[in-house]
Amino acid sequence: MSVLARFLQRDPSGEVDGPVIEPLRRRHLGQVLPIEESSYPTPWSRATFESELDQVRGGSREYLVARRGRAVLGYAGLWIVPDPGGDQAHVTNVTVDPAHRREGVATALLVELARRAIDRGCVAWTLEVRVSSTGAQELYRSFGFAPAGVRTRYYENTEDAIVMWCHDIHLPEYRARIEELACTR
Repeated sequence: MSVLARFLQRDPSGEVDGPVIEPLRRRHLGQVLPIEESSYPTPWSRATFESELDQVRGGSREYLVARRGRAVLGYAGLWIVPDPGGDQAHVTNVTVDPAHRREGVATALLVELARRAIDRGCVAWTLEVRVSSTGAQELYRSFGFAPAGVRTRYYENTEDAIVMWCHDIHLPEYRARIEELACTR
């Protein structure tokens, strides 16, 4: 993030208004992995994250971190899927440190993922969410996602996933929705 962007993100008291969102780098993994391990019964390994980051260079992935100072608060990822009818984006993960949930971190990450998906020409985006994660489902609905199906026993071969889709993200109305959500965090 540029110095100007950081300056514009500060309120008059000098405090940063919300977390800084920037690309996830290998140097962040030391803080990302403990968040991953505290959030999932079957966490991604360092090798999995490194493989995903390798794909960022190829253009098929976007990964972000949210941080305050040097502390990583959460991270999120996006997989760009080419499609003749218009590229689609698949949210691979949105994970926030348990100590920083309900502070707008996930919203900030999703806003930036949405901007990047739109800027890359995607026309829709999708994700899976645990049936038990009602708070996450509510957040995704605020971004325009709607349930479209269920993947039975998707998580750890025990819990179902709700498949959610949001279409027409390339339209100006959706960009306006995202910018409105950016102002509410």
